[in-house]
Amino acid sequence: MVFLLEDDASIRELVVYTLIKSGFEAKGFETPSAFWKQMQEQKPQLLILDIMLPEEDGLSVLAKLREDPETRDLPVMMLTAKDKEYDKVIGLDNGADDYMTKPFGMMELISRVRALLRRAERSQVGSILKNGKLELSEKEHWVKVDGKKITLTLKEFELLHLLMSSPGTVFTRDSILSKIWGYEFDGESRTIDVHVRTLRQKLGECGDMVQTIRGVGYKLGGDEK
Repeated sequence: MVFLLEDDASIRELVVYTLIKSGFEAKGFETPSAFWKQMQEQKPQLLILDIMLPEEDGLSVLAKLREDPETRDLPVMMLTAKDKEYDKVIGLDNGADDYMTKPFGMMELISRVRALLRRAERSQVGSILKNGKLELSEKEHWVKVDGKKITLTLKEFELLHLLMSSPGTVFTRDSILSKIWGYEFDGESRTIDVHVRTLRQKLGECGDMVQTIRGVGYKLGGDEK
């Protein structure tokens, strides 16, 4: 089930129609209050969220979702008319997993929805990756630093999993975009840099393990503490 919180009726109806025609179950909501009411009865697999909304803006909705243990890992795609880099960074910094600006193509939207759902729902192998004080469980979807669990967004988790799966391997920005986002990206490497910065902050004492290889990309180094 995909939820769409969008106050523009024409966009809402078109997106919901396209999702349903593409094989998804989908529901659209005009206001945050209608969305929150439905959330008490049913949780979606993915949320497409506009920023400019009546009652409360999309960033406020996103913050509440990330604070709730039941929805903090819910994949969220921001859908908004704002197209400045600053607005994208704010959305990503607040925990969004993807970002599309209006106007947008329906087929690209469906491709991104499929990519997010594929990563959120894929079967888990159950392995636990360890590197010094850093641990990651793919099956149970948790990350621990020195034995304490930390909260990551879906994209942050996938980025860390990629780096931890091949410690010492340098991943270029292009390869990260391909492996994590799973679609032809518009080339804005700032998206990766934002995720790396927030990931380092959340990893605390292990943050320095995510190393920048200038002009190339990123790798996971060893825990030297």
